[in-house]
This record gives sequence, C-alpha cells and structure tokens, in this order.
Amino acid sequence: MEAVGHRRVETGIGTAPLSTTVTQWVENPTGGRDRGPIALARAWLEVLVRPRRFFASGVAPGDQAPGLVFVMAVVAIEEATRFALVPGAYPVVADRPLVSGIVALVVAVGFVAPLALHFAAAIATLGLVPLVEDRAGVSETVQVIAYATAPCVFAGIPFPPLRIACTAYGAVLLVVGIAEVHGTSLARAAVAGALPAAFVFGYAYTFRGFTAIEALGVLG
Repeated sequence: MEAVGHRRVETGIGTAPLSTTVTQWVENPTGGRDRGPIALARAWLEVLVRPRRFFASGVAPGDQAPGLVFVMAVVAIEEATRFALVPGAYPVVADRPLVSGIVALVVAVGFVAPLALHFAAAIATLGLVPLVEDRAGVSETVQVIAYATAPCVFAGIPFPPLRIACTAYGAVLLVVGIAEVHGTSLARAAVAGALPAAFVFGYAYTFRGFTAIEALGVLG
C-alpha cells in the first residue's frame, strides 16, 4: 500500500476533496509501468528522449516497484562499470577481490540505492509542501527521482566531463518530472528539487557529480 496526496473522489453527492495531507492509501496501484527487462529498457530510453510524456504516463499512485527496480538497475550498471575501470574503487577484504566486489555491489544496489532514493523523496516532499498545495503523493515523488537517474548508467566511466553531463541531465529530469507529476511550474519544481538533486546527483555515494566537478578544478 502506498500513500498518495491530494485527490478528488466521486461520491454519491458529487466530487469531494480529500485532505491535502498524505492521508489516503491505495491498495492496488493503477497505471504505471509494465514489468520486465524490455519494459525497463523502454522506460530508460523514453525518459531520456521524451521526459514530459514519460512522467505524464509512466508514474502512477502506489506503483513504486518498477521505479525501485529501475534505480537499482542504474546503480548496478554504474557501480559495476566503476569497479571494473577504476582501480581501488572498492575495498578488498582478505585478499578476495572478486568476492569483495560482489559484496560492495550488493550493498550499493540493495541497500544504498533504495535508502538514498527514499531519503531524497522525503526531502523533495518537504520542499513541495509550501509550494504546491494540490500535489501528488510521496509514491509518485519516489518514482520521479528513480527515473531521473536514467542518464547515470554512464556515470561509472572514469571521465569527469561525462559524469558531470550525466548528473546534470539527471537533475534536469528530476525538475521536469516534479513539474509534470505534481502539476506545478518549472520554477517551483526547481526550488523543490534543488536539495534532492544535489543529494542524489552531487553528493550521493554512487553518482558523485560534485566530485567530478572538483576533479576538473572547478570546485575545491
């Protein structure tokens, strides 16, 4: 069951608004993305080339599972690439590099990615509260952030300009997704999405956009 935000429901005497707080729960998700590898690849391509259309049709209340799988797949590809191309990218325990790499990958994909995703969604939700009254729910915000990570499949390649491009485009997708899903302007979406974008694409353990900027001597 997932929380959804302010919605209107049909009653016998007309249309009545529910509370603007996140109080309504949905047992069965409606709409959202298809499951499976092909659907995952299609979602990745669509969010990159047609983000407004994607966020309008591919995000639905209570349908977090495809989004969670999506961000875990992105992190898996990014981290596996980094582990393979960057010496010392992960700690080696007991002289077992292969086992150590697998454990580090499992931790990044199975624990770090979901925790970071939901933490960023909480930050975005707090940012939306004073800006958008009739907004969608937390579940939709989780999905927006998850799909916005699409460009970061290439962020594991040790080339700072590429990582900067990936993370910058991810931040743009996040703002576009927030505006589309929560029905607000790009300006307000940018304000609400600034902190979660900085966290996910700049500071987070996996994508490290700010580290790439520092490597070019722009920061620090």
